Amino acid sequence: MAGERRRRGAEGPRGRGRARGSPPRRERERERERGRGRLSGRGWALLALAAALALGGAAVALARWGQARAAARLVTPHPAPPALPPGAAASPRRFWGSYRPHIYFGMKTRSPRALVTGLMWMQQREAEARLRHTCEQGDGLSRYGWLQHDGENFGVQDIHDHGLLLRTEFVKRPGGEHGGDWSWRVTARPEGAGTQASLISLFFYVATDGQGTLQPHVEDKTRLASVTGTTEELGHFKISFLKPTAESGTAPKYASYNYLQAVSPGLHRLTDVVKSSLSNRFVFAPPGGARQRFFAVDTFRGLPGTAEQGPRSHLLLHQVTLRLPCRVEVTFESGSVAGRPGPLAGPALTEELAEHVAAFERRFEETFSLGRKGFTPAQQRFAQAALSNMLGGMGYFHGRSIVQSAHTEQPVPYPEGSLFTAVPSRSFFPRGFLWDEGFHQLLLARWDPALSREVIAHWLDLMNAEGWIPREQILDDEARAKVPPEFIVQHSENANPPTLFLALQQLLGAAPLPYLQRLFPRLRTWYDWYNTTQAGPLPYTFRWRGRDRDPELFLNPKTLTSGLDDYPRASHPSADERHLDLRCWMALASAVMGDMAERLGEPAEPYRHMQRELSDNGLLDRLHWAEHLGMFADYGNHSQAVGLEREKVRAAPGQVPPAPRLVRVVRKAPELQFVGALGYVSLFPFLLQLLRPDSPRLPRVLAALRSEQHLWTPYGLRSLSRASPLYMRRNTEHDPPYWRGPVWVNINYLAVRALHHYSGREGPHREQAVQLYRELRANLIANLYRQYAASGYLWEQYSDSTGKGQGCYPFTGWSALVVLVMAEEY
Repeated sequence: MAGERRRRGAEGPRGRGRARGSPPRRERERERERGRGRLSGRGWALLALAAALALGGAAVALARWGQARAAARLVTPHPAPPALPPGAAASPRRFWGSYRPHIYFGMKTRSPRALVTGLMWMQQREAEARLRHTCEQGDGLSRYGWLQHDGENFGVQDIHDHGLLLRTEFVKRPGGEHGGDWSWRVTARPEGAGTQASLISLFFYVATDGQGTLQPHVEDKTRLASVTGTTEELGHFKISFLKPTAESGTAPKYASYNYLQAVSPGLHRLTDVVKSSLSNRFVFAPPGGARQRFFAVDTFRGLPGTAEQGPRSHLLLHQVTLRLPCRVEVTFESGSVAGRPGPLAGPALTEELAEHVAAFERRFEETFSLGRKGFTPAQQRFAQAALSNMLGGMGYFHGRSIVQSAHTEQPVPYPEGSLFTAVPSRSFFPRGFLWDEGFHQLLLARWDPALSREVIAHWLDLMNAEGWIPREQILDDEARAKVPPEFIVQHSENANPPTLFLALQQLLGAAPLPYLQRLFPRLRTWYDWYNTTQAGPLPYTFRWRGRDRDPELFLNPKTLTSGLDDYPRASHPSADERHLDLRCWMALASAVMGDMAERLGEPAEPYRHMQRELSDNGLLDRLHWAEHLGMFADYGNHSQAVGLEREKVRAAPGQVPPAPRLVRVVRKAPELQFVGALGYVSLFPFLLQLLRPDSPRLPRVLAALRSEQHLWTPYGLRSLSRASPLYMRRNTEHDPPYWRGPVWVNINYLAVRALHHYSGREGPHREQAVQLYRELRANLIANLYRQYAASGYLWEQYSDSTGKGQGCYPFTGWSALVVLVMAEEY
C-alpha cells in the first residue's frame, strides 16, 4: 500500500452541495459574509510583494513574491470547470447508499452535511458492555462482509460475531425528488453448535451532521417508534422502527425498549456518546421467562472535555433488546414520494430483495461469465463477494485535507471538497488513496462504467492550480479518527503512481465526449505536474520525491510516494536517482493522453513524442538495463554493504543512559550504480507492456519471473527476490518487511495481464508467455479462494512461503482484482 499506510467533487470550494436548484437565501447571505474582507490567493501574493518592496530590495521582493505566489497556489483550486457536472452527486440513483465504509452497517446521502443512519449491537452475556459499531480488527470477528451488493439498489451482508450471526439487508425504492425510499432488515440468530439463545441489543440511530432537524416520536415512554425530520438536501422524511418479529418475520417478539436523545461533538464521537450513556440497571423480564440484567442507554451527561466545542450532531437512538433469533426492520420514507404503493416492509421487502438478488446474479454472469468458464458455485459466490465488498466499501467524504509545501511554514487547510471513492479496507484504511483507486476502477469499470467515470471525476476535481492531488484523502473528523496524527499532513511535492490512467485507458473508447472534454484540462495539468515536479536528472528520466528524510535510521530509506513503501531503492537518496517504475507509469500516461487528445481533436503530438521516447526499448536499455545484474533496475547512489546495529550511547555522570537505537551502518561507501534489487520494480517495463514482443530482454524477465529462487511461488509472484540481501529484512526495529517478499495482488494482476498480452502477440517468446499465464493465473486464483474459504476475508498481502493472508483485513481493494483474473478481463 502507498504512503502513510504504515501509513472537489460536485461540491466545490464554495459549497455547491444542494440536491438541486440554487442555495437558499440564508446560505447565500452566509457566503457573502464569509467573502467580505477575504483576499484571494493572488491578493495575498500582491500584499506580500508590496510589503517586501516597502522593506527595500528588488531581489528580496521578487523572492518573497514567488514564495507567496507558490504558497497561494497550493490552496487555489484548479481553474477549469469541474470535471463532475453540477448536481451529479445528488443523482437520485446514487444519492442514498452504504457510503459509510468504516462502520459495519449504515447509510448516508452524498451531500456535504449528510443525514447519517447506522447500526450498533451488543451481546448481553458479558459482564462488560462490548459495543460493536465501527469496523475494528480488534473486535476479532471471524468474518464479515457483503455477499451481494450492486452498488446502487440493494445489499446483503453477513456478520459473524462470536456465536452470533447478523444478516443486514437493504433495498432502495426510487421515487420523488430526494433519492426515494429505503428499508433495512436485520436478522440475528445464534451460530454454532450448543450456542444458547442469548440476549442481544440492537441500536438503530439517526444523526445530523451540522444542519437539519430531527423530531422523536416515543411510545410508552421508552420505545422510539419513529423519527420525522427535515434537511436541506432531503426535505421532509420519516424513519420508522418496526416492532421485532421472529426470524421468519411472522410472529411478534417480546422486547425491551430504550431510547437516547443526545448531542455529539461530531459524528466521529457517536460511539463514545452511546458508550458513556450505558447503564446496567435495566432488567429484561419476559412474561413467564427468566429475568436478566442488561446494559441499555440511559441519561447522557456529555463527554469530558467537549463542552467548549459545542454540539454539532443531533443523535436519536432506538435500542431494542430481545432474545435470539429475531428480525427487525427499519423504513425510510421521503416526503417527496407521491403514490407510494405501500410500506417497503415485511412481504413487500422480501419480494423486492429476491428480485434484486436474481437480477444481480444474472448481471454478474453476463459481465464476468464465471459459470461458463467452469467455476464452481462456491467460487462464483467468492467472486460475487469480492466485487460486492468493493461496491459496499465505497464512501462519500466531504471536508478539507491538511497540506503543506516548501513555501508554507505550517500546514494549512486545503479547499473544501467532496470525494466519492472506493476504499482499500473498511477496518484499516476507510478513506481514499490515489494509487489504489486506479486499480479499484479497473474492476468497477467492468461492472458499471458510469460509476467509474464519476469516481474519476471526483478525484480530478480535488486538483489544485498546480496540478497536484493529495494522495491520501483525510477529509473529515471520522476519517481523521482512523489516521495517526503524524500521517495526516499531505505534502505537495509528493506524488503517487497515476494509476487512474489505467482505468481511463479501459474507459476511453466508450466514454461520452462531453465527459472527456471536462476531464481533459485537468488531466493535462496533472500530466504536466508529474513531468515538472518528478523529473529525473537526465532527459526522459523520473525520480520519486518524498523519500525518508532521516535515512540513517532505516536499513533502506522508504519511498512511500511510489506506493511500494519499503521496496529497496538506492541506499543513499539523492537527486541522481532514476526510478524505473515512475518512468513506466509516465509512458502509460503519455499513451492515454495521446489517445484522448486525438479523440477530442486536441494537439496530440507532444504526448505521442513522450510516448515514443518513453517506450523506446533502446533508450530504456541505456537508462535502466543493468547487464551485470541481468535485469532492469533503478539507478542511484547505492551501497549493498549496509546493516542495522545498536548505537553506542553514553550518559553523563549520575544519569541513566538513553535506550540505544538501531541505526544504519554503511560498511562500504555508496557509489552511483544500478540498484541490485530484483523484484516488482524490475518487472515494470514488462508489467506495463513497454517491451516489444521480440525484445532480447524479455527472456531474462520471464526467467526471473518463473524462478523459484527469485519471484515465483505457488501463490503468486513475491515482491522481492529471495536472493536479495533485503529479502524479508526489517527496515527498522519497529518496521517489519512490507514490499520485501510478500505477494501483492495488484502487481500480480498486472503480471497476469502482461502475460496475456504477450501470449497474444507474435514473437519468439509467445509460447513461454502462454504457459506462464496459465500457471500464474491458476496459482493466484487458487490461493486467494483457499484463503477466503479458510478465513472469510481477502487480505492486504499473502505470505510468499505459505500463501496465508496477512496484513490488514478485510482488504477488498485491489485484492478484489482476482475477479478480473478469473474472468480473464484485462
